[in-house]
Amino acid sequence: MKIAIISVTKNGDSNSLVLKEKLQEFSENIKIYFKSEVKTLGLNNVCKEAMTYYEAVIFISSTGIAVRGIAPFIKSKDKDPAVVVVDNSSKYAISLLSGHLGGANKLTTLVSEILGAEAIITTATDNLNIKAPDLFAKENNLIIDSLKDCKDIAALLVEGKKVGFYDEDNKLDIPKGYIDSLEGVDGTMYVTNKLNLNTSKKTLKLIRKNIVLGIGCRKDYDEDTMEKTVFEVLEKYNLDIRSVKVIGTVEIKAEEKAILRLQKKLSCDLNIFSIDDIRKVEHKYEGSDFVRKTIGVGSVCEPSVELSGAEILIDKLKLNGMTLCIGKL
Repeated sequence: MKIAIISVTKNGDSNSLVLKEKLQEFSENIKIYFKSEVKTLGLNNVCKEAMTYYEAVIFISSTGIAVRGIAPFIKSKDKDPAVVVVDNSSKYAISLLSGHLGGANKLTTLVSEILGAEAIITTATDNLNIKAPDLFAKENNLIIDSLKDCKDIAALLVEGKKVGFYDEDNKLDIPKGYIDSLEGVDGTMYVTNKLNLNTSKKTLKLIRKNIVLGIGCRKDYDEDTMEKTVFEVLEKYNLDIRSVKVIGTVEIKAEEKAILRLQKKLSCDLNIFSIDDIRKVEHKYEGSDFVRKTIGVGSVCEPSVELSGAEILIDKLKLNGMTLCIGKL
């Protein structure tokens, strides 16, 4: 975590140095904006830089100064850095912004322990000992489908309503405050890789990235065609494009522009396998003599899924000059 510390007093400068020393265990990139630098550059410019380039901002100042400083640069709860405010006397450490997704609540607790301050955390779910849905998503590397749905589910929990929890892979324990049922509930939190869910209740979808795409294609395959084809296939099988974790292919396709653009579009990993790797498992799958003569193996997409450690969900699809296999980790 890249951390910026902003001080506006002489005592704040001293506490900034203490924080930097103690926080180096958790971050190798800590920048202190001392009182003199803030005065020279201006609070607005310092805050703009800190809010843009750092993942956490610690103010040693009044909350008023911090609020005025960050106000022009606040975007949304999934983009804002963590913001913590410590008063000049180090009596209080306050989680001000992005408590869950940004990690401000956790950082506030850490800062309070270092400086001997009292941690002030105002998020309702934390004070009710309920696991906030956005925090649950962050802790388990899940993608929040809708921030509005996340807010609505959190509101139900705070109001004492029943929220059901369902993990379609049954890998995660039920978080505090939820119930292990989808019946008789006011809302649900659903962990899935599906595009559409069949539910009439207020539902927060948390997307698990566990889909693997094995891809083979002709040389210089059209980029738009590959993207359109893959997206249509995922939609057909009711899979959310954000659930794709890996694209697997053969080494000969390592620089294929269509595959590289698709990887970037899906924000996923790219596994490249050698001919020798694929040759070890290709006998399990239907191959093409033409492909074998061209690159040395008869099948690419299915072996790439297996070698990525996934179970095949959808066998090889032959799609206008490309092959696609879908697997699940």
